[in-house]
Amino acid sequence: MRKLMIGVCLAGAAVIVGAQEPAFEVATVKANTSGDFGQFIRRQPGGRITATNMPIRTLVTFAYQLAQFQLAGGPSWINSDHFDIVAKLDGGDPPPVPPGSGPDRIQLAMRTLLADRFKLKIHRETREMDIYALVMAKPGGSPGKALKPSTVDCAAMAAARRNQPPQGPPPQGPPPAGIIPCGIMAGPGSIRFGGFPISQLTQMLGNQTGRMVVDRTGLTGNWEFELQFAAEQRGQPPPGVEFPRSDPDAPSIFTALQEQLGLKLESTKGPVDVLVIDSVERPTDD
Repeated sequence: MRKLMIGVCLAGAAVIVGAQEPAFEVATVKANTSGDFGQFIRRQPGGRITATNMPIRTLVTFAYQLAQFQLAGGPSWINSDHFDIVAKLDGGDPPPVPPGSGPDRIQLAMRTLLADRFKLKIHRETREMDIYALVMAKPGGSPGKALKPSTVDCAAMAAARRNQPPQGPPPQGPPPAGIIPCGIMAGPGSIRFGGFPISQLTQMLGNQTGRMVVDRTGLTGNWEFELQFAAEQRGQPPPGVEFPRSDPDAPSIFTALQEQLGLKLESTKGPVDVLVIDSVERPTDD
């Protein structure tokens, strides 16, 4: 653990916040000049993480749990220069963190690495931006046929798991079909959502639409659904790899929300928390 000092701007006033942040026990950083298209971040057993061919912009959004539209500033090379990082936490695998409850130790350690190796300096702002409000498709209307109240008690399931012995390695092969109880899974053209509040859907919709999404549906409790929509193909695949073919008849995510879930995205404006890069430097290779 080390003490990381971060400059944070709140309500126009600059303050210095000191926080005990985890750091990787060992880490190597190297520039990747291969020109490959493939990019990935992989968590591995033993508190290890591998980032391959990643731009700094993506590493920052990973470490600070941001959507791309929530990161501003910085030189152009944070998008064009790519890096390989291999790192390991002291103490093995970090404890799991429930979705929406904050960063885990690996993400916090990545913040420390970015500050140490890339000399990253940041501050936070709140900006008025174009956003979407998630509302009922018809005012006072009912949820769509695919959106159903969840009958699974996820809190009880999580408590039961805490009292069980450690499970073996995760099963290999494709994930199971259908809704996963007390789980959320997103893939190209689909979102499977089982046993969470609708507010947990907004971040996923923000990643799909490129805007902040706020929940104004008025729906309470936990819900489950499987949403199918036209998958967007961003960027170019690696050499020799083809994107899966998309269904030409699949609806856009805007249409799918209305037809399948009885929900709608309305364009509006609102405050958005933004992380601003004040300065960053290219690191020296290990």
